[in-house]
Amino acid sequence: MKLKKQVTVCGAAIFCVAVFSLYLMLDRVQHDPTRHQSGGNFPRSQISVLQNRIEQLEQLLEENHEIISHIKDSVLELTAHAEGQPALPHHSPNGSWVLPPESRPSFLSVSPQDCQFALGGKGQSPDLQMLAVYSLLPFDNQDGGVWKQGFDITYEPNEWDTEPLQVFVVPHSHNDPGWIKTFDKYYYDQTQHILNSMVLKMQEDPRRRFIWSEISFFSKWWDNISAQKRAAVRRLVGNGQLEMVTGGWVMPDEANSHYFAMIDQLIEGHQWLEKNIGVTPRSGWAVDPFGHSSTMPYLLKRSNLTGMLIQRVHYAIKKHFAATQNLEFMWRQTWDPDASTDIFCHMMPFYSYDVPHTCGPDPKICCQFDFKRLPGGRINCPWKVPPRAITDANVAERAQLLLDQYRKKSKLYRSKVLLVPLGDDFRYDKPQEWDAQFLNYQRIFDFLNSQPNLHVQAQFGTLSDYFDALYKKVGIVPGMKPPGFPVLSGDFFSYADREDHYWTGYYTSRPFYKSLDRVLEAHLRGAEILYSLALAHARHAGADGRYPLSDYALLSNARRNLGLFQHHDAITGTAKEAVAVDYGVRLLHSLTNLKRVIINAAHYLVLGDKDTYRHDPAAPFLSTDDMRPNQDSLPERTVVKLDASPRYLVVFNPLEQERLSVVPVLVDSPHVHVLSEEGQPLPSQLSAHWGSATDTVPDIYQVSVLARLPAFGLRVLQLHKSFNSHGALKSSVRLYLHGRDLAVRKQEAVPVHVFPATAEDFCLENQHLQACFSGHSGLLQSIRRAGEEREQRVSSEFLVYGTRTSKDKSGAYLFLPDGEAKPYAPKDPPVVRVTEGPLFSEVVSYYQHVQTVMRLYNVPGVEGLSLDVSCLVDIRDHINKELALRFSTDIESDDTFFTDLNGFQIQPRRYQRKLPLQANFYPMPAMAYIQDMQSRLTLHTAQALGVSSLSSEVAGSC
Repeated sequence: MKLKKQVTVCGAAIFCVAVFSLYLMLDRVQHDPTRHQSGGNFPRSQISVLQNRIEQLEQLLEENHEIISHIKDSVLELTAHAEGQPALPHHSPNGSWVLPPESRPSFLSVSPQDCQFALGGKGQSPDLQMLAVYSLLPFDNQDGGVWKQGFDITYEPNEWDTEPLQVFVVPHSHNDPGWIKTFDKYYYDQTQHILNSMVLKMQEDPRRRFIWSEISFFSKWWDNISAQKRAAVRRLVGNGQLEMVTGGWVMPDEANSHYFAMIDQLIEGHQWLEKNIGVTPRSGWAVDPFGHSSTMPYLLKRSNLTGMLIQRVHYAIKKHFAATQNLEFMWRQTWDPDASTDIFCHMMPFYSYDVPHTCGPDPKICCQFDFKRLPGGRINCPWKVPPRAITDANVAERAQLLLDQYRKKSKLYRSKVLLVPLGDDFRYDKPQEWDAQFLNYQRIFDFLNSQPNLHVQAQFGTLSDYFDALYKKVGIVPGMKPPGFPVLSGDFFSYADREDHYWTGYYTSRPFYKSLDRVLEAHLRGAEILYSLALAHARHAGADGRYPLSDYALLSNARRNLGLFQHHDAITGTAKEAVAVDYGVRLLHSLTNLKRVIINAAHYLVLGDKDTYRHDPAAPFLSTDDMRPNQDSLPERTVVKLDASPRYLVVFNPLEQERLSVVPVLVDSPHVHVLSEEGQPLPSQLSAHWGSATDTVPDIYQVSVLARLPAFGLRVLQLHKSFNSHGALKSSVRLYLHGRDLAVRKQEAVPVHVFPATAEDFCLENQHLQACFSGHSGLLQSIRRAGEEREQRVSSEFLVYGTRTSKDKSGAYLFLPDGEAKPYAPKDPPVVRVTEGPLFSEVVSYYQHVQTVMRLYNVPGVEGLSLDVSCLVDIRDHINKELALRFSTDIESDDTFFTDLNGFQIQPRRYQRKLPLQANFYPMPAMAYIQDMQSRLTLHTAQALGVSSLSSEVAGSC
């Protein structure tokens, strides 16, 4: 604003000087003494001089007018820059588009203090580093006897004479919020009965204990029980009989989930517990996620939990840790220099969390102590030896048999305190099972505890009962490192439960829903920010009575549906089809509601006069840029209809940094002119809107606008229908048919040049880099950065993995390929479309099963430094085949690559040649990269996928 005032004053001054000069010249003529002496008759020479001076004055005035006009244009441009408007692009002499350089830095400097953890050399090295453990182990899978994946365990009978064995049996019921049945179906069929029986049966004996983890189920049950039953639950929690473990909305998958959603579901569960029961979880319980990320212990530690338990770890890792008594450790982040992230972790040693695999190494014996399997029930023991009810006649023999398993299991740990889970999926859903388990075990405990010569104390306990007893035994307070216990860093991917059955298939299962998860996550963040800003403003202005406070319930519901989808059978893609559809309906419902929240908040915030705000749900002030008619639909973009009045586009930036971004919008006319809210022209590019490889959509165009978006802010853009030369700059299109006889439908407004034959290789470039593509495939071949002579090979290709012909095949969980990937071979060559324009250029390749778009933005900052790659895949006619995209480079990565964990941190990986191909794939929730001393290639992904680097020069994403 100051700049505008200064220019106005400056322009006015120049104008005044010009007028004043004219006045002086005329005044001089009027007072010329020669004029009076001649009686008013001018000599011809003086008249000629005067005419010349008047002509000069007119010329000066015209020049002043031009100068002022130029100053005005310059000031408007400077003002536009000062207010965040990017400069307009123009053609260079060689015909390419050039965007004027940015007046602002594209990147912020990083203070060295912000990266102290990366400097290394600080803090104590961990005793166990998982990358080193993988390199050490042979993974030979030798037969271990009764413990197939382990070894024979022996002990001396007098080992516990001086320090008795303390056993905590922890009853639990693992309730999946959707898997074979939907969330609601599980609740009505089983979960509500488990919890109802729990309240009754736990009150029958104060020695009984139970743990629960899934708050999504618990909250639904809570809403349907009486005040009397709620009070009973609070008493059970208060006296330590019932423990809420972890306390998350679900037991989340740890491979595909983003840390935002992991935190979100944890907060949702913890706040529910605090509000309704008044309790904060102390211990973490994760028995079913398919591998474990080191992000989870960090989040639990920061949530004030002091201990945690994990189960699904590669069987060879379990065997090694059992043999070295390292199954309990302090889990530390790899980047932690001062042990501030340490949390105590217990790893279960055997195959599963069910009863046959938790009491000790021999499942044949342990199954005999799962009293739900008593003869006459619906399930039995696969080892053909059924359980027997405990009586006075057999209690001594049965107790001795079980104690032997307890003692053998305790030999795998460093303390004389033993944890024995007692449960399985959806257990304790009938009162009969509660009686069978608790009564029979209590008889065993009473006998064991009455025999001093056995040196054992057995009881029911919660998870925190076990941790507290362990801490007390080793003489520390919760949260401290037990003396003599190891420190571990790293993660536990990828998981195998037996043989070569690596659970790496679920990294890519149902990728559509993995993508929808991230879309909802982004909308939730944006809606929460806008709602908070709008509500704070409304309250400050005293207008909160008119603002729809009911939107908070929509936010809460969306958080819970997003949290539900983090369940380890939801985002993983491992649930049944009907269950996946149910998740999709929930996600779409919340996405639609969040758009309403965003519309309401944006409506309030963009109004200059807030008193005019009126909330009308039937007639929303704004509409969204896309919509999804069904849970399995791709988004359908909104077409803005232009007319004589301007249409307004409200753009929101939910990031805490200012962004210079290309904003695409569909319009119904090619005659479009885009202005800022202040009326300044914005750079924009007009493109055709394509419905297929060769057909443009009639009367629909895409205008892409370069706009500067403030942090946490809204920007209003104006769309005008304009027939003058100031409209959007047109892109040009080249369409290569590769010999295929295809009709092409064009639009007159956007030039399309059709080439029937195969194209030569070609390149696209901006001010930062040049990307070159194969003329035949349209896929990337190389990249050259500005200022460098050398091209970097970055070639891309599609590959197909088959699956083995044996009974066990690749599926939702497992990746079991039939060998190396084979090149993707469609029946027809692709149609390749090349679009070039001032703001972006792109190459689109249409194959039989996949459509790829590789886009290069011609804008300053981060977007212009990268290549945007998107793939739309449809392999529904493929059976037992998986599609992979491979990038091959010149980078000598030495078999090392890096993947992210939950979008939160980076984990180094090594290609292990001693392991099968499928074992070398890892989750890629957000990014992966390979590097050498000269270069790094980084892949960022919009949704979770699987990734590997199968040789020192190749990074592959599937």
